[in-house]
Amino acid sequence: MTVKGTVHKYGNDVDTDVIIPARYLNTSSEEELASHCMEDIDPEFVRRVQKGDIIVAEDNFGCGSSREHAPIAIKASGVSLVIANTFARIFYRNAINIGLPILECPEAVKHIRAGDVVSCDLAKGVITDETTGESFTAQPFPEFIQKIVDAGGLLKSLR
Repeated sequence: MTVKGTVHKYGNDVDTDVIIPARYLNTSSEEELASHCMEDIDPEFVRRVQKGDIIVAEDNFGCGSSREHAPIAIKASGVSLVIANTFARIFYRNAINIGLPILECPEAVKHIRAGDVVSCDLAKGVITDETTGESFTAQPFPEFIQKIVDAGGLLKSLR
């Protein structure tokens, strides 16, 4: 699968409380969660994000609580991929469980800028910054995890 979108870039330690603030955790509506995604770190995110866009962040993305609401809010907002130097382990697993593609690639994070248009072949882990022409290679998911992500998440893959 290939994804392509405009980059929204963030720094270190973007925690689940800024991805989806706790005051909105009383809903399970994906649309409602998406409408508040990133609002405490980037109040304009929900107005700027377009279907297919990509989040790029530095270290420890998704740290904090173990809530699945965070990757759900990101995916429901239209984001097709998150690229970071590193992910909090529980966020990493929750992202797979809900079918949100994520890749660790410090070299890409170092060079990609906010507003760049980036495409990625998820099966190969090839990330291309179409704005600059640079390409980077991340370790793609093993085939069995890629099948979970391609199906839209763990539960959907089991059906």
